[in-house]
Amino acid sequence: MPQPNSTSWVILAGGRASRMGGTDKGLIELNGKPLIQHVIERLSAQTTNITINANRNQDIYANFAPVISDSICDFPGPLGGIHAALQHSDSQWVGFVPCDTPMLNHDLVERFNQAITEDSDILVAHDGDYLQPVFTLYNTRVLPKLDAFLERGERKIVLLYKECNLVHVDFSDSPNCFVNLNTPQELEQFGRLNP
Repeated sequence: MPQPNSTSWVILAGGRASRMGGTDKGLIELNGKPLIQHVIERLSAQTTNITINANRNQDIYANFAPVISDSICDFPGPLGGIHAALQHSDSQWVGFVPCDTPMLNHDLVERFNQAITEDSDILVAHDGDYLQPVFTLYNTRVLPKLDAFLERGERKIVLLYKECNLVHVDFSDSPNCFVNLNTPQELEQFGRLNP
């Protein structure tokens, strides 16, 4: 099992946030702090190797952690950030979480690390009912396959999974880990319930 700091972790903040009216989601405030800060506080207690994938406001995000941007132009979606992170990684394993999930488990990194097998390509969280396809840990050996996948014009993560050796990581005891805030209404309601 790798040590927590032999994996690197990337917070995906590169999307268009269309359901937030195009506002940069990671920088929207929840209870006086940007969403990205909530995620970093949860993650930094588990690993010191954190990067942010962002395609705008990079200077602001750089106050929280090093920033990488998509290398594929005009590419909407998490695979753009995953691709960029695998290109830049110094570690064999790169994990990903979205920027709008302030309830990350305190043992998320450990759970993923414990689930690694010698032949696993991608590990993905499972909440007991569904896969959570952006909560993942990739072996960098997936990069050539991902390059070919994107060059074919594919964009759906779940289709990439079919081409890789996939391992499910059990989070059925803590589905709240995956609560994400996509709209101003969800943000407001969550803030009221979790002051």
